[in-house]
Amino acid sequence: MIMEPIFIVLIIMFIIALGELLSLSSRARIPTLLVVITVTFILLQTGVMPETFMESSTFLAVGAVLVPVIIVHLGTLIPLSVMKQQYKAVIITLIGLVVSVVSILSVVTILFDYHTAVAGAGPLTGGIIAYLVTSDGLAKAGFTSLVAIPVVVFALQNLVGMPLSSILLSKYAKTIRNDLPQNSSHAPQEVASTVEEDMQNMLFPTTFMRSEFFILFLLFIGGALAVFLDHLTTINYSLWALAIGVIGAAIRFYPERALDRANSTGIAMVTLIVVVISSLVGITWGQVVSSLLPVIIIIFVGTCGLMIGGMIGGKLFNWKPTKSIPVVLTAMYGFPGDYLIVEEVSRSVGRNEEEQKAIMNELVAPMLIGGFTSVTVGSIVVASILIGTL
Repeated sequence: MIMEPIFIVLIIMFIIALGELLSLSSRARIPTLLVVITVTFILLQTGVMPETFMESSTFLAVGAVLVPVIIVHLGTLIPLSVMKQQYKAVIITLIGLVVSVVSILSVVTILFDYHTAVAGAGPLTGGIIAYLVTSDGLAKAGFTSLVAIPVVVFALQNLVGMPLSSILLSKYAKTIRNDLPQNSSHAPQEVASTVEEDMQNMLFPTTFMRSEFFILFLLFIGGALAVFLDHLTTINYSLWALAIGVIGAAIRFYPERALDRANSTGIAMVTLIVVVISSLVGITWGQVVSSLLPVIIIIFVGTCGLMIGGMIGGKLFNWKPTKSIPVVLTAMYGFPGDYLIVEEVSRSVGRNEEEQKAIMNELVAPMLIGGFTSVTVGSIVVASILIGTL
């Protein structure tokens, strides 16, 4: 009876909910996925959770089907109008990603090997999809001994990126506080209203776009097309799915934030997390221990690369490093960490409501766009290209 899918899913949901509650109570200092990965790994290693649990839950098959659909959705997250407004944050973030990846590939290849460098570069420069692309690619290429590296990098990078961002943004926030008259910025409300989707002028009638099922159908069309193009061209489906989402949103085939409009984001992310933790099956404690040294070096070199890229990009647009570097470091944690850090910094540095609002207005837009650029777009491209070189 205990192996019934509903009971297995209940256990998995408990682990995810526990991670979410700890993340919320710590204001994202304890990342949800760090808790989920750690607890699941311990349960697998101790035998409390048999390795057959994941497959028996049936969520694994659902998650595998939804991955290309979710990537199409990611392509609809950032309206081109917002990208144009925050083009400096986009360019600075991309420079940081390039410098970080080149640094990892150069240094880690010399110290270990190229495959180890690839195993860490994708997850460090992005989020959950980049991790999935990397781990899946390593497994398909036969490098099963390296699968522990992206897991550990993915789990630990938040613990480095978030404190660094908070320290640097706090310093920059003091300059905003001390120079309010000369500070001009975009208000959070403006960003929100820009991102807020206009359901008019879609390719399909407005009545169709009010149907959650119709939007899901459109997303599945994009996901299926991406997989078909993968088989046709050998270019990874994640790149196709991302391009389909971006182009589809631009030509109004998809609404912005498509999965949100279909009220399906929550269940989709749960199945995605199940796919992530299923990659822990077969990984031994010995593999994790043996991966710690390369992981530490990957995180150190990659973080230095992001910071150097942030300084270069900041100098290009006359941004202070205390602003440009945190924008790039969002690659290590993404949303909602980027928003929570800005909120916390504005509240702790601002001495009154006016100062807090000024700090929030100045920082929230570039930090959010930096995170979306790296985690949503840049890292998927990086991971997909690198895996293709194995």
